Amino acid sequence: MRRPDDFNAFGADYLPGAAGIVVRAVTRSPARAEAAMQVHRGLMAPNDCLHGGAVMVLADTTAGYGAIACLPEGASGFLTQTMSASHLSAVRGGTVRCVAVARHLGRTTQVWDAELVHEDSG
Repeated sequence: MRRPDDFNAFGADYLPGAAGIVVRAVTRSPARAEAAMQVHRGLMAPNDCLHGGAVMVLADTTAGYGAIACLPEGASGFLTQTMSASHLSAVRGGTVRCVAVARHLGRTTQVWDAELVHEDSG
């Protein structure tokens, strides 16, 4: 599974599909994944800003799909061990894009950085 359509189908009946995440690219070399999510009311907090949990779903999904594409031979899956986020501004609409890049691809551990950007405002 390496094509964006494969990943979109993989998550369609799960949280990534429910959130409207669309995978745009997943590559093994360089180890990188890109996905986007259209902001809508179902992803908002009651203050009419994109919910932090929705941001984490996009980041975890994008990095996770990158991790799947980069699993070593014989590996059968993965689990997110740790996540943290710094939110620099509020999002009230539009599309949020996530680019995840591998920082370490070990035999049993991978480390990914995910950066999310509002497509319209940067």
